Amino acid sequence: MNTRDITPDIRYSRHLALPDFGPEGQRKLSTSRVLIMGVGGLGSPAAMYLAAAGVGEIVLCDHDRVDLSNLQRQIAHNADSIGELKVESAADTLLGINPDAAVYIIDERMTEEELLEEVEGASVVLDCTDNFGTRFGINEACVTAGVPLVSGAAIRYEGQVTVFEPAHEDSPCYACLYDERAEGLENCRSNGILAPVVGVIGSMMAVEAIKLITGIGEPLTGRLLSYNALNGQWKSSLLRKDLQCAVCGHRHSEPARKIR
Repeated sequence: MNTRDITPDIRYSRHLALPDFGPEGQRKLSTSRVLIMGVGGLGSPAAMYLAAAGVGEIVLCDHDRVDLSNLQRQIAHNADSIGELKVESAADTLLGINPDAAVYIIDERMTEEELLEEVEGASVVLDCTDNFGTRFGINEACVTAGVPLVSGAAIRYEGQVTVFEPAHEDSPCYACLYDERAEGLENCRSNGILAPVVGVIGSMMAVEAIKLITGIGEPLTGRLLSYNALNGQWKSSLLRKDLQCAVCGHRHSEPARKIR
């Protein structure tokens, strides 16, 4: 017997045993392409779980290099990675987890046209970045391309995750909830972050991506799931569209409360 023929069944056996997932769900993962914007605290666990789960193609985008201060929470990197490009360090980690994954790297800031082209080729996009300007650009590209966006954030002891699906008439987009005045708000560099919190949120982002790709369960579309590590509580809040949204307002039916 050729052992290569049975390797996938062994590697993904716990997926294959899942109700409503099975071989078809695994096939969908193997033929999907996920674009991960940022391979820091959130992108590290998200990318590692998606590679382990059997996503066929993973595109990592980040122009930063690994710094000692990253190692407290960015688990795709290690002490030997310091000074390396994060995408190269993370790619090595993903291939160590699953050599069958096809991992592509982008180690520079993309133009709007380049970003749109990458988004158009993706099954789903994960926004694991840490600044509003980049987030607005990713959101606009996803709305234009009609590609689902999984968005996560974390600071201090709290984190949140949600899903935006431009193809769904009732789904808001990132710009429905935040506007340009959000630029310059708090970040973890100046306010700190408890290391495992990004692991929790990044793992949830991977879960949502898998749900979108395979069609299992109900994605967090139109819902914001917030986590407070200090009290161990999760809170789910409804998100609504903004009729006046400059990015996707033509699709909206009810206004959202903007977060400033």
